[in-house]
Amino acid sequence: MRTRTIALTGLLLYIVAGAGCFFINDIYLLLGMRAILGISVGLIMPLSTGLLAYYFPPEEQARLMGLSAAMNQMGGVVATLLAGILAIIDWNNAFLVYLLGLIAVAMVFLWLPDAQLGTSNKRGKAFEPRQLLKFHPSVTGILLTMIIFFVFPTNFAIITAHQTSLSITIITMIMVGLDLVAFFVGLSFGKLMQWFRQPIKYFAPICFFFGYGCFTFANGAFWIIVGSAFVGIAVGLSVPYLNTIASIKGGKNSATTVMPLLSAALYLGQFVSPLLITPLAKQIFGENDMTGPYKITLIICLLFLFQVWATRHYQSLPPVASASRTDR
Repeated sequence: MRTRTIALTGLLLYIVAGAGCFFINDIYLLLGMRAILGISVGLIMPLSTGLLAYYFPPEEQARLMGLSAAMNQMGGVVATLLAGILAIIDWNNAFLVYLLGLIAVAMVFLWLPDAQLGTSNKRGKAFEPRQLLKFHPSVTGILLTMIIFFVFPTNFAIITAHQTSLSITIITMIMVGLDLVAFFVGLSFGKLMQWFRQPIKYFAPICFFFGYGCFTFANGAFWIIVGSAFVGIAVGLSVPYLNTIASIKGGKNSATTVMPLLSAALYLGQFVSPLLITPLAKQIFGENDMTGPYKITLIICLLFLFQVWATRHYQSLPPVASASRTDR
């Protein structure tokens, strides 16, 4: 199937399923439309990063993956802001934010090359289960990244309101600030890969650990802000780094091999995070410990750090300009 066809199909489904909820008041129909939206995202996400590996050489992919991650962060900020403004008028107006997808449709139609995606698998299949073994460092890494990160949007506002006297407005600004930090880190990711080729793989779990450590033991707004900055740095580094090393490994077939795996792990992590963290926190630290989710997250950060060391410490990361195809 051709790239432009896949992209336009995914984007049109995205717009129809997203903005179409504006006309729906039945909860079951809304859930059905959200399911279709999930299908559209499943088409768009692997393609959006996989095509970078298809059209650009390995030495350019770190910079481009950073830009891609930065645009995802900024898109979230802009879409959330617009949805909030629209929802003030009426709750279902928030769904109109999905009409922003029309801009992407126009850009794809005008500028995306209409290439035929292929696969190097001998059997002609785009995916085989053994690919999980081949790409497991990146897949596991993105899963842990999302489990750790989504503790923040799930718990931060409630816990911070109890920990401090900050208003909801200030708490919201701090949360938006995290996305802005991740945005700027993504913009500079290419340079960071050049400057810290070997140790950069450890930066994300360490920054996550310091960030949630600040949240856990915070005694004022200063440490809350510092912790948010560390978490923003971690997200801004982890996603483009894992995408970059996976795309170098997958080569031109990344859009049909490793990127779907990373997208699946990303959304699985988002889904699992609240189901895993909150029950564990209540079981281990009790109902009355507000910072219990952060303490569980600190443990998972250490597991993430160990996973990075265990799967990547023995491998040497080549220069960004290298055309190496070795997975780190």
